Amino acid sequence: MASTWNVVPVTPADYRRLAERRLPRFIFDYLDGGANDELTLARNVSDLQALTLRQRVLRDVSAIDTSTTLAGRRVAMPLALAPVGLAGMMARRAEAQAVRVAEAAGVPFTLSTVGTCPMEEVRAAATQPFWFQLYMVRDRGVVKALLERAAANGCDTLVFTVDLPLTGMRHRDVRNGMLSAGTRARLAKLGQLLQRPGWLLDVAIRGKPHRFGNLSDQVPDPDDLQAFRAWVEAQFDPSVTWKDIEWLRAQWPGRLLLKGVLEADDARAAAEVGADGVIVSNHGGRQLDAVASTIAKLPAVAAAVGERIEVLMDGGVRSGVDVMKAIASGARGVLVGRPWAWALAGAGPAGLASLLATFRRELQVAMALGGVSRIADIGPGALDG
Repeated sequence: MASTWNVVPVTPADYRRLAERRLPRFIFDYLDGGANDELTLARNVSDLQALTLRQRVLRDVSAIDTSTTLAGRRVAMPLALAPVGLAGMMARRAEAQAVRVAEAAGVPFTLSTVGTCPMEEVRAAATQPFWFQLYMVRDRGVVKALLERAAANGCDTLVFTVDLPLTGMRHRDVRNGMLSAGTRARLAKLGQLLQRPGWLLDVAIRGKPHRFGNLSDQVPDPDDLQAFRAWVEAQFDPSVTWKDIEWLRAQWPGRLLLKGVLEADDARAAAEVGADGVIVSNHGGRQLDAVASTIAKLPAVAAAVGERIEVLMDGGVRSGVDVMKAIASGARGVLVGRPWAWALAGAGPAGLASLLATFRRELQVAMALGGVSRIADIGPGALDG
């Protein structure tokens, strides 16, 4: 088999291999891993792969148009970059780099609450509004302050994560010392760091500061990542209910998407409290390792809310063909997380730009061979069976 150094990367799997070669093990596993035995993580991918499309011939597909609207904005294809925590540990100032590439590709970028770059830095790199992802933390004053900052920095869409009352059991992070502060864990991480001199120079040194940029004013020592992480996890609020989402809706004037919905009745409840959309998501298989894949849950959620609110999906999307499958199953669009972080970590902004171009080209080919020219024409009939 040819070395990944001697081939041109094309697919997310290619960029994953490059990222694995470049990143220290504990950082790669933080990005790559899921909860417990990672069964749900695997199902997100395999269940999408198992769907088949219908091939239709002798249709006029001379003018394929992949553009559509997501959260009220015209986009080049029905795809957005999902929030990725600590992305700035995977590539130098990753969120600022990613928003530039996303804009050039004509798709939205979502900044994580626990991203490395603060929203002011991302805004400086952007020319259009970007999306901001937020958790409900115990201190509602922190929530209000973040909402005000997001609005002041031009964010027009809030992606609110609802499936994190507690952190999932991510065993890889325990095994490799990511979550430990003892001597053994520090030595293990030091050994991994020394094996990645390129990352040390480019990201660890040139990419400073390494902190949760949007929360740096909330803890005494923002440069102590372990203390920062402990504060964040202590702030996750397991008492949150739909009443809190009603409160959030009253605070936020822009579009509101609830991320982490898997059941039809929860989607209906989201519509009733004023959400503009839901993202069918199991947190990329990082929370509960006993739930169905997102593609398996998507049709029922889409049917439950009809045209009342937008339905998007994340989890397991690895190609433009997968994008078409998700649209055919009822989604307005998809979010991708790990693939964009792998591409940026493994091959920089040019790699991410190339990956997004590949996704769009794959979608164009799938549409042409499926006999449709517009995203609006992709329906359940595009699926075989």
